[in-house]
Amino acid sequence: MHNNVLILDFGSQYTQLIARRVRELNIYCEIHPYHHIPENLEPFKAVILSGSPFSVRAEDAPHPDLSAIKGHKPLLGVCYGAQYLAHFNKGHVAPSDIREYGRAKLETIHDRECLFAGIPENTQVWMSHSDTIAELPEGGVRLASTSDVANAAYRIEGEDTYAIQFHPEVYHTTHGKHLLENFLVHIAQVKQDWTPAAFVEETVDMLKEKIGDGKVILGLSGGVDSTVAAVLLHKAIGKNLYCIFVNNGLLRKNEFEDVLDQYKHMGLNVHGVDASARFLEALKGESDPEAKRKAIGGMFIDVFDDEAHRVEDVDWLAQGTIYPDVIESVSVNGPSVTIKSHHNVGGLPDFMKLKVVEPLKMLFKDEVRRVGAELGIDKKLLGRHPFPGPGLAIRILGDITAEKVRILQEVDHIFIEGLRKWDLYDKVWQAGAILLPVQSVGVMGDERTYEQVVALRAVESTDGMTADWVNLPYEFLQETSNNIINRVKGVNRVVYDISSKPPATIEWE
Repeated sequence: MHNNVLILDFGSQYTQLIARRVRELNIYCEIHPYHHIPENLEPFKAVILSGSPFSVRAEDAPHPDLSAIKGHKPLLGVCYGAQYLAHFNKGHVAPSDIREYGRAKLETIHDRECLFAGIPENTQVWMSHSDTIAELPEGGVRLASTSDVANAAYRIEGEDTYAIQFHPEVYHTTHGKHLLENFLVHIAQVKQDWTPAAFVEETVDMLKEKIGDGKVILGLSGGVDSTVAAVLLHKAIGKNLYCIFVNNGLLRKNEFEDVLDQYKHMGLNVHGVDASARFLEALKGESDPEAKRKAIGGMFIDVFDDEAHRVEDVDWLAQGTIYPDVIESVSVNGPSVTIKSHHNVGGLPDFMKLKVVEPLKMLFKDEVRRVGAELGIDKKLLGRHPFPGPGLAIRILGDITAEKVRILQEVDHIFIEGLRKWDLYDKVWQAGAILLPVQSVGVMGDERTYEQVVALRAVESTDGMTADWVNLPYEFLQETSNNIINRVKGVNRVVYDISSKPPATIEWE
């Protein structure tokens, strides 16, 4: 049984980064909305309070009951969490005369033995707040200051309760990971036993116990998530796993044949189904992104239901859902909002009568890859770029037609193969092309053209929660643009997307 860490989310854009940093310490953690604290706190060895877009002074500020946590479990308040612990425990939080956003220096550290052990006395941190802790809470002892913030960190006497005004999870806090390690490992005594090997062993045992002799049907996509989920399930239940790879007509060029070929030597029972005509018919006339996602999700359900009836006594539907899917699809009802729905998150219609198993739903993408390496999956497959579940449907802005799919498949193929040729593919986390609902005037062979515009997108990231655009070489972009315009009939203009996430998302829809 792991010593788990509970992260209470108050709606901060950085909450997922806290989880990432904790996981990097080989410590398992879970994110829960502040207003849905788990009833059973026994599995959690320590608790972290996230930041928030709210002010603790606001009437509608998040105000959970922490009576079962504070003073009973090691507790770390970050930014809003630090102000919360002060404001609601006889301290005083006031508007700051000088708002602190960005880099700051911790110039005075009063405690060199616990939270700041091994951290230089002058160290860079990342601030993001407009309120300040004017008076410490009852029992508060100052631990660190900056030139503008007297109470940049404090602890509560007689408790393992600590609070920091800055964000240790952000890369720009130079010793942030070290501070989290001090709190979790040395103060809270949390064991660092969250490893890929441990995950594989525990998950396989869990799947064996949960599924027993039941049969499982799994939709393979050829991507990392569904492949790792399939190998884990195969390790647990063997021949009782039935994998289906569906051609929804929205895959990359030649992907249906290529994916079926790559699974031939993996020992998996895989059946290919060409349902492209059904999907394109279901999408006919749909241009709204959410409507397209729902149409595709509904058709996947229909196809799986048809295929499930071909296998006798199927009990389970397996999905390659991962943690960012869950986080981005669940609204925290206030501080966080649903960015977009994911077709593989949520329940199933009653008529399917299948139970859902999601062996990867608590893993980030990079953790899935490490688990895949532990399982011995080929590096080339594990390094494959993420591809959206709805496929090219959300990379074609507007309605979907077979001709638009053909154009985008050709463009995408030239882009991706170009990245491989230039030895750039493995230096990019995700890349793809987007067909815009725009036509532009061009000239080819002294003749006027009025054809489609495509955008190229390439980002670097760790888990998809945040991403930066990749500065691809001009020479590469020039060659790729020329190849697309010269070889793909119907395209006369290529642009490159230089937006980061946030504020943009990786996909356009």
